Amino acid sequence: MQWTKVSSFSQLQSLVSEKDRYFLFFHKPGSSASDCAAENLKALTGDYPVFEVDVTRVRDVHPHFGISTVPVLAEIRNGRLQNLVKGCQSTGFYDKIIKGEGSTVATTGEKNQKRVTVYSTPSCPYCNKLKQYLNKHGIRYTDINVAANPRAAEEMVRKSGQRGVPQTDINGRIIIGFDVPKISRMLGIPTE
Repeated sequence: MQWTKVSSFSQLQSLVSEKDRYFLFFHKPGSSASDCAAENLKALTGDYPVFEVDVTRVRDVHPHFGISTVPVLAEIRNGRLQNLVKGCQSTGFYDKIIKGEGSTVATTGEKNQKRVTVYSTPSCPYCNKLKQYLNKHGIRYTDINVAANPRAAEEMVRKSGQRGVPQTDINGRIIIGFDVPKISRMLGIPTE
């Protein structure tokens, strides 16, 4: 990781003038969620630019991006806010976001989002359609590959009584298959 501390918005502008894509990590040292997020992000490897903004010391960066809570990992593309990942997430979650794999996404404007878990397999076309649908609507979710995780597959069957995928767990309620009307209704997504 290319981890750089930022002390002002003008410094950030000079550091990113040549970058098409970078990440801003807004945090408040000493807060358990911020410390957890920092630890998990710093555990990543790779050549990705991450700019650290301590909001207790730097007051002019977060207003430019509309950031009002911390910790937040913000993805910036071509100078514009692309995605926000709020709270402390696992290293694997951050790795997917930073690598642009997009199986877990959090976007701006989503308050009090329900807990969403997708049980899927890589070869399932409806699983991929479901994840594309959630991504399109900015729904943050955890994707669990039950083909690679037998324990998670057992948990899925215990919850639903079904082995087929995709299955979506929304705050403990299971939806079997890519059922757009049910998923939309439960997540408050306007029907298309």
